[in-house]
Amino acid sequence: MTSESGDTAGLQAPFNAVWLAQAAEGLDPPGHALLVQAVRTAQPLLEGQRASTGEPLDTHAAAVVCILAEMKADAATRASAVLAPISSEDSFLTGRKDPLVKKFGSEIASLVQGARKLLGMSRMARLNTDDPRTGVDQRELQRKMLLAMAADLRIVLLRLASRLQTLRWHASSKTVCPPNLAQETMELYAPLANRLGIWQLKWEIEDLAFRFLQPETYKMIAKELEEKRVEREQFIDRVVNQLRQALQNEGVQADVSGRPKHIYSIWNKMRNKQLSFGQLYDLRALRVIVNDERDCYAALALVHSMWSPISEEFDDYISRPKPNGYRSLHTVVADADGKPFEVQIRTHEMHQFAEYGMAAHWRYKEAGPKGGTQVAASEYDRKVAWMRQLLSWGKADEASPQGASPVKSSAASAAKPAADERIYVLTPQARVIELPAGATPVDFAYALHTDLGHRCRGARVDGQMVPLLTNLKTGQTVEIITTKSGGPSRDWLNTQLGYLASNRSRAKVRAWFNAIELQERIAQGHALVERELQRLGKTAVNLEQLADQLGFARADDLYVAVAKDEFSLRHIDQHFRQERDGSVNETTPVGPGRLQLEGAADNVTRSGKSGVLVVGVDSLMTQLARCCRPAPPDDIRGFVTRGRGVSIHRSDCQAFSALAIKHPERIIEVSWGDTQDRVYPVAVSIHAPDRLNLLRDITDVFGRLRLNVIGVNTQSRRSLAHMIFTVEVQNGDQITRALTALNEIPGFSATRL
Repeated sequence: MTSESGDTAGLQAPFNAVWLAQAAEGLDPPGHALLVQAVRTAQPLLEGQRASTGEPLDTHAAAVVCILAEMKADAATRASAVLAPISSEDSFLTGRKDPLVKKFGSEIASLVQGARKLLGMSRMARLNTDDPRTGVDQRELQRKMLLAMAADLRIVLLRLASRLQTLRWHASSKTVCPPNLAQETMELYAPLANRLGIWQLKWEIEDLAFRFLQPETYKMIAKELEEKRVEREQFIDRVVNQLRQALQNEGVQADVSGRPKHIYSIWNKMRNKQLSFGQLYDLRALRVIVNDERDCYAALALVHSMWSPISEEFDDYISRPKPNGYRSLHTVVADADGKPFEVQIRTHEMHQFAEYGMAAHWRYKEAGPKGGTQVAASEYDRKVAWMRQLLSWGKADEASPQGASPVKSSAASAAKPAADERIYVLTPQARVIELPAGATPVDFAYALHTDLGHRCRGARVDGQMVPLLTNLKTGQTVEIITTKSGGPSRDWLNTQLGYLASNRSRAKVRAWFNAIELQERIAQGHALVERELQRLGKTAVNLEQLADQLGFARADDLYVAVAKDEFSLRHIDQHFRQERDGSVNETTPVGPGRLQLEGAADNVTRSGKSGVLVVGVDSLMTQLARCCRPAPPDDIRGFVTRGRGVSIHRSDCQAFSALAIKHPERIIEVSWGDTQDRVYPVAVSIHAPDRLNLLRDITDVFGRLRLNVIGVNTQSRRSLAHMIFTVEVQNGDQITRALTALNEIPGFSATRL
């Protein structure tokens, strides 16, 4: 008995000798033996079993192995495809030790377990779609989750091949394919195959999914193709022979073949470019593969000499590569009868890149030209790039199809955690949530909703209760247990305890405690103000009006200022005394840090002499506008008022600009005259973090520069202080020096109003 007959002894359809010859193609003897061992183990367990679609599991497994064999997958991947459909509840897989590890080793056990896990995730994710309210692309997250769940990306290859076989079975058996399965294939698996560069899977699953989603459109295009199929094939054969002979005569070694066109891509081009079926140039298409770039252009010249080129349909992607690095010559020519056809010309290296190139290729295809400029910088992209390298290697190196070395080294590098690594977990409704590596159930809760995070008290992961500081893993399903009310724990902000891994979650927790602290200050300040009003016998006063009279925007701002000792309750007593007396002392504080002091004797607001010349005359009545407070040597303009002389504005004053548009006839030329020792009030706005000794630091700056402060207005809200100081200056240089000194203080932002 031969070894081959010995291998197939006891095997039954679909695992027969014909199947084994196809499934084991390219494997060395140990790989061949491994595949046979997997079949002998799985066949009795799969016999009579059916998938949820109704397809026999043994037929499904046998077909998936053949798909993988066409792609030159290694022996471990093919063996795993046979074992993966075995039910996890089967007695073969129960016990204290994993029998797969014992019988086939940890590599195959890992592949089988990963394939089963992806299948379970796919079933759950099929129930969920994008949420238009959040703008989250669920399909994109599911693609990333598929890759992240597969430490060895051959697991993704198993999932893609399995899905292709499911679609083939629906087509061949004429069993109705569920729309959600076809839609998931189009939105999740086809783009994933595109990103990985597995074109033979991508094109076929797109066509099959399109066939089930839009059967009428599919039949229409298929009918159009079939009607012209014989004519098109005869045309292609004739043109291929002509071009092949011409290239040979010119001494150019080339592979010339017809390029297949797929129904979904035809429909996509018709839809995107708004073309009719007859307007598509590349239904008849050739591909020419030569040795080097020089031969590319030689072949192009020969094509253009043999047929008439259509100039607007020529693209030179060799001298001007696409953003993703794709290089090739594309041209459309017409024969003597006017029939157009496309010719693509590239080198073997360019062809390999086009078929199994860098991970950037999918970005160009799906995100457009801008997307193509992105680089594979994340852990996700590195995994995609590794998968492409694996597939390209499997095609190029026929001598050693097992691929042990590339798989082990690449898988090892992919296992290293990256700084930007992400995990993907599921809600009970199968919605994918993206989180940073090391995330906990608390991070998960905050990612769903801020209030859910605040009320989080426990979590179930895959149905089991876990501590809140448990690190989640990709593929897990998380359910949050909450209370009806309450808030986060301060322990969550302790990085050493490890409750939170997301900066976004920490910010939400801090915001909650800041809000609580603010409410406590408001309550404390409110009680103090009420107590003071009771002492004064003013309990009937409107608190909002009182706060406004004291210079606060709201009563809450007054309460916070009182609670933080930024505003003395004595000011309330003084306010009512002044109100009773009917006068306000200019040296008395009248607001939250609002202080008005008497200016110097030579202050222009007191002396009434601004030092401004109106049309060269200094005896006209002028006044400096309070909206912009000009001071020498500001560029100034004048506006003639009614009864109050000429109002002097800075030329960049917004109020003046509005007046100039409305009353251009009242604009008058003004200039600075002899200002002598006059001083001018200038307003300075300061924003700074609220802290102790803040006012002292500011007044120290003004004191050092010998600037007299005649007005202060301060407000504090949410730990930020906003202050307006009015200071007396003789010229613009003084205010410039003051602003420079203030802005040098950490956290300060000082500007002139």
